[in-house]
Amino acid sequence: MSVIDGQVTPGPGGLCQKGWTAGELLRHPGRLTTPLLHGRPVSWDEALDFVASRVAGYEPDEVAVFGGGGLTNEKAYALGKFARVALKTSQIDYNGRFCMSSAAAAGNKAFGLDRGLPFPLTDLRSADTVLLAGSNPAETMPPFLRHLEGARLIVVDPRRTPTAERATLHLQPAPGTDLALALGLLHTAVIEGVIDKEYVTSRTSGFDDAWRIAAQWWPEQTERVTGVSAADQRAAVHMLAGRSYVLTGRGSEQHASGTDTVSAWINLALALGLPGRAGSGYGCLTGQGNGQGGREHGQKADQLPGYRKIDDPAARRHVMDVWGVTSLPGPGRSAYELLMADDIRAMLVFGSNPVVSAPRASGVVDRFKALDLLVVADFVMSETAAMADVVFPVTQWAEEDGTMTNLEGRIIRRRKALDPPPGVRSDLELLHGLATRLGVPNGFPVVPQEVFEELRRASAGGPSDYSGITYERLESEQLHWPVPSVDHPGTPRLFLDRFAHADGLARFVPVDHRGPAEPPDEEFPLQATTGRVLQHYQSGAQTRLIGELLAAVPEMYVEVHPDTATRAGLVAGGPAHVVSRRGTVTAVVRCVPSMRPDAVFLPFHFPGDGRANLLTNPALDPTSRMPEFKVCAVRLEPA
Repeated sequence: MSVIDGQVTPGPGGLCQKGWTAGELLRHPGRLTTPLLHGRPVSWDEALDFVASRVAGYEPDEVAVFGGGGLTNEKAYALGKFARVALKTSQIDYNGRFCMSSAAAAGNKAFGLDRGLPFPLTDLRSADTVLLAGSNPAETMPPFLRHLEGARLIVVDPRRTPTAERATLHLQPAPGTDLALALGLLHTAVIEGVIDKEYVTSRTSGFDDAWRIAAQWWPEQTERVTGVSAADQRAAVHMLAGRSYVLTGRGSEQHASGTDTVSAWINLALALGLPGRAGSGYGCLTGQGNGQGGREHGQKADQLPGYRKIDDPAARRHVMDVWGVTSLPGPGRSAYELLMADDIRAMLVFGSNPVVSAPRASGVVDRFKALDLLVVADFVMSETAAMADVVFPVTQWAEEDGTMTNLEGRIIRRRKALDPPPGVRSDLELLHGLATRLGVPNGFPVVPQEVFEELRRASAGGPSDYSGITYERLESEQLHWPVPSVDHPGTPRLFLDRFAHADGLARFVPVDHRGPAEPPDEEFPLQATTGRVLQHYQSGAQTRLIGELLAAVPEMYVEVHPDTATRAGLVAGGPAHVVSRRGTVTAVVRCVPSMRPDAVFLPFHFPGDGRANLLTNPALDPTSRMPEFKVCAVRLEPA
């Protein structure tokens, strides 16, 4: 591994800068080691008694649970069960709703099943071309890049990111026009004769309906809307002919039309004959540590373990039998709607920091202030934990056993390496303590392997079937779900013979471009987009505590084209206010000649007046309920 111009070049088995510094957090002096009740250190029994007594006084749906995509499979499973069995509430969702929900919805529509990558990562090494739509892995997951070293890259991104710098072809659409570009590429592929007609006929349905819309997006029309030249559109589709992959990321998903946008990229991949074939395919890159597994086992508002739908009567019966209960609540609210619901009186937050990470963050702060009870389980004093009535100090990755499921659907053992500091307990112990005090003493074991054994039974027969996976098998085998029996080898490559719809065919989904929910205007003439940087992760609550990472990127900044900065009266290195209809962010100006003059970029890792999500638009995708993080109208002012 080497660092070139501040960027990490990973080798086999390498870590990125966040990875090799992660151990510092385990011994950080700011580590939480004692429960806090209204800021006062108390015993675990006092804190648990307080929370249980308060929660017991509310109606079930007045209590909400907000989980995290970084929780292990065992903790995600136990959290969903705790909400529905111990609290009897339907009000549970998690921050993964802000991450991959649009790709999940689009994947289910097209393929009948959602798994981030329906093939092993190593398959990418044989690709001729890989198209990355709205993804910047050079900063967000540098070790992933080693799988792309032999391929030509087409990068779709409004910014010239470090990933785009490596690309053979960089397509730089205006923010919020990704869907139009995907439609234009499909049009061009058809007109240029690049589509695989035999595949479309034999393995898909619905092409004609999708084509009626794409037929209107000829290259020059697409260029007028997106800014991507017709010549580059034609070059891209010809590069994709052959052994190619189309991969989408948050830039495609985090829109009020995110599900449709991902569907448009899937339509392109289907027309080219890529999904369900060896050496080609479509996939979505996961953004959180357990982004795949975290949404499979019940901490999402509409799901039960095994990726079952909570409104499916057969799924409900199966899970009730495993849990030994006679009733379950129905589906609850999605993440942002849950955070903002004014009929919620108590909220329990696990592994998330929505005060920084949720859209229109000032509204979330106001809502949290209005709660009767806010409980946070974390291992550092995040901005959300600082607002809490009760804070529980919990274990972290090196201090616990468990499993994670990566973006290719492979289940990975997490092995305990260290004992936690005195006073720290696991989330499983926390849930057991609360459930016992709420009158449910059984069914919440504290040993991860015992939880996993129950998870196996609960997931059996579901789309993500873990029933054939054991801790013992994971010692020596690489297992990709579904694994329906202990003698099943797992399923590293989905869809080679058929897709998961009843007729075995993939579906083209007809979609059309409608643009951002909040287009620029005279008052707010620019479009702001947000994202991650190499040195920080998610809300930054952890990475901002590491000296090496904070020294590299110490404060909030805004990337602006030099001409845009000049027109706004800004100078490089000086302060600026970035203003939207929802709030104002203070940031240091970085003049970047490769930025589009109509766009600005802000990282979302910083707290206080530097929270990018003070600006962002909470307009929700009608299917996935994903907020529109990736584009909102702003103006720049000197600070």
